[in-house]
Amino acid sequence: MRRLHIPRGGVTELVVIVVVAVGFALIFQAEVAKPYQIPSGSMEPTLDVGQRVVVNRLAYRFGDPSVGDIIVFHPPTGAESNRDRCGAPEPARAACSKPTSQESDTNFIKRIVAGPGDRLRIVDGHPVVNGVRPSEPFITPCRNAPGCNLPREITIPSGDYFVMGDNRPNSDDSRYWGPVPRDWIIGKAAFTYWPPSRVGFF
Repeated sequence: MRRLHIPRGGVTELVVIVVVAVGFALIFQAEVAKPYQIPSGSMEPTLDVGQRVVVNRLAYRFGDPSVGDIIVFHPPTGAESNRDRCGAPEPARAACSKPTSQESDTNFIKRIVAGPGDRLRIVDGHPVVNGVRPSEPFITPCRNAPGCNLPREITIPSGDYFVMGDNRPNSDDSRYWGPVPRDWIIGKAAFTYWPPSRVGFF
């Protein structure tokens, strides 16, 4: 049997091709699209634990985030703990109106429910934005868990976005640690690719 002979120049060319391909893949992941695995049940039933999504990192390069978008972002420092999580004194029966000043390096995934300048209160786990309660057939109902009713209205600061998990009784979100500054948003969830039974676009 004859052995395949690769000229010395061919080996060098192959190595260069592999290095360039890996470089392009890393740049693509860093700048364009990045896969994420869902770590918790806070977005159920929309996203299950272990489900994988691809996030479009260019989605907001030329436009603003919109209410209803599912985003990956860095929360404010303190979001991972149970203390010192809100950047403003929280009035009774109101959501946190301001994040802490520092950005965490943790990745969270939630849904935008209100944008800059919107007036917001929470009733039965639903955001009431500028006096309007949206239809949200995709959420897990709140059922009077903590954070389900925050009827005192707040105003979302300029440049910030208020996010909530779809699993309303079991989501640690802006209700407790405040809106997310736009600069801390990594990108928009574009589609889910695993498991195969859940493949689809958002």
